[in-house]
Amino acid sequence: MDRRASITRTTKETDIRLTFCVDGSGQADIHTGIGFFDHMLHSFSRHGFFDIDLHVKGDLEVDCHHTIEDVGIVLGQVIKEALGEKKAIKRYGSFILPMDESLVLCSLDLSGRPYLVFDATFTAQRVGDFDTEMAKEFFYAVSYGAGMNLHLKELSGGNNHHLLEAMFKAFAKALDEATKLDPRITDVLSTKGFL
Repeated sequence: MDRRASITRTTKETDIRLTFCVDGSGQADIHTGIGFFDHMLHSFSRHGFFDIDLHVKGDLEVDCHHTIEDVGIVLGQVIKEALGEKKAIKRYGSFILPMDESLVLCSLDLSGRPYLVFDATFTAQRVGDFDTEMAKEFFYAVSYGAGMNLHLKELSGGNNHHLLEAMFKAFAKALDEATKLDPRITDVLSTKGFL
């Protein structure tokens, strides 16, 4: 089973080409034009063992908003497409990840029903060229693009770089768990018969 998908999305604000492989080894070729965002997506790829090829041309002369949000939309869509009918996947994933003084809980359900609960407080407006308020927008876009119930909660924090990195890594680990195949599940893990 090759759980892989590619999406190209072009608007007046962004041009995005993304290939995503669920069953990868954490290889990434990522160019969004936002250095810190690239760093976060590399961490997501590496710690979730997802292979990602992402190239973005965005209207960064305006700000980082459209690029980050649109990457979230496309990442959610490509995850959904790569998982197909979601047969035999565990569906749920949770992880509590420490990053120095920061501790983040991520819990998710690949239910097909999008919802985001985001509970974190940033003390800086930016980390590099990444506006910290865009973290919530990114994860909102991913959750809705993928049809994913996603909870991210700061349990402790301090340094904004550490807090953001803990979020992306915790999300990677939780998604890796939720997408794992379980031989005990012969169809989909739902009483409805589909996800």
